[in-house]
Amino acid sequence: MLLLLPISTHKPITVLQALFTSTSAVTVTGLVVLDTGSQFTLFGQFVIALLIQAGGLGFMTFAIVAAISLGVKIGLSQQKIAQEALNQTSLAQVAQTAKAVLFYSVAIELIGIFLLTLVWWPEYGFTKALYRGFFYTISAFNNAGFALNNDSLMQYAGNIPVNLVITSLFIIGGIGFSVLIDLKRHRHWYQLSTNTRVILLATLIINTLAFFLIWLLEANNPETLGSMPVKEQVLAAWFQAVTPRTAGFNTLDYSTMTDASNILTLLLMFIGGGSLSTASGIKLGTFVILIMATYTFLRRRDEVTIMQRTVPHSQVLKALALVFISMGFVFISTFVLSITEQASLLDVAFEVVSALSTVGLSRGLTAELSSPGQFLIIILMITGRLGPLTLAYFLATPQKKRIRYAETRIQIG
Repeated sequence: MLLLLPISTHKPITVLQALFTSTSAVTVTGLVVLDTGSQFTLFGQFVIALLIQAGGLGFMTFAIVAAISLGVKIGLSQQKIAQEALNQTSLAQVAQTAKAVLFYSVAIELIGIFLLTLVWWPEYGFTKALYRGFFYTISAFNNAGFALNNDSLMQYAGNIPVNLVITSLFIIGGIGFSVLIDLKRHRHWYQLSTNTRVILLATLIINTLAFFLIWLLEANNPETLGSMPVKEQVLAAWFQAVTPRTAGFNTLDYSTMTDASNILTLLLMFIGGGSLSTASGIKLGTFVILIMATYTFLRRRDEVTIMQRTVPHSQVLKALALVFISMGFVFISTFVLSITEQASLLDVAFEVVSALSTVGLSRGLTAELSSPGQFLIIILMITGRLGPLTLAYFLATPQKKRIRYAETRIQIG
């Protein structure tokens, strides 16, 4: 409703355009049907930034901190909901985690605003540089991908400070607040929790592999890296390798990249970032658990172990269910969009995975979506931010059976 006000836009927009934009902002996706910089006024852009901030940190975080600040007692049932939302195993840690999430966010965003203001000061002057620093920091740290230029960050493909600050912000935001909290408490590697070490290692390995693969696949492509000097190739390859982890910015045009690079990007978007982070996707922990479960089966072992710790069977089933449900959403949505939109299969699949994983990258299809297509993408963005598994829990009726049946075997493979 705020985006529909005359003071929010330079010219009137439709209800569907406002709904799409607000949904994309609050789910920290970044897919846009209107150019943020030219279509929205400063007031409209500020509304979008607030939606990004609220969606990135999560309404549960704000609700808990507000309740604590006002001295309101949180009931046991509400604590249970907050415990699940903040991915905590102890009720005692819920309030502490919520405060820490807010503190880290404010501290990191202030540093980001300061650095980007310094970078853009010579180009735009202090006031405009400060505003751009504010908007891009909020968008980057919360993995939203909203930009004030219609080409995202393509004009800064060779700018070292902009590339390093922006990628640092969305990588930090994407590894998860539980990891940041653990890093503050324990300074030594072996004192860190298994979850923290797994997320950090997986992030390092995936980002490094993606960087070299993107560079290798695009080095001879004259429309992307092939026409750039080596320094810009390194920066652009790095940016495109890490941004699919639900950040949504780009310094290269994905529609001109090779099919192999786009397929790799699809996988990276589907994986996403860490739990309790501003990123989405199936999450790194889920991906690692499934890899280790497959390895366990191939080695004919009974228990899934990671770093000399056993993963509960229930977690393996949860990871499997999450991936299966997510793949179901991708398949069905791709099928429907293939009917409603006049676009290639790659463009449609890219749009669907980007929306479900709340990434915000596009091969140019977003602005051309039909009304049914926009509604479907809105549903996917909401589903991706809530979590496909959470939505399935909500729709399904919980029912525990007290009966155990005799075992049987179904042929597999």
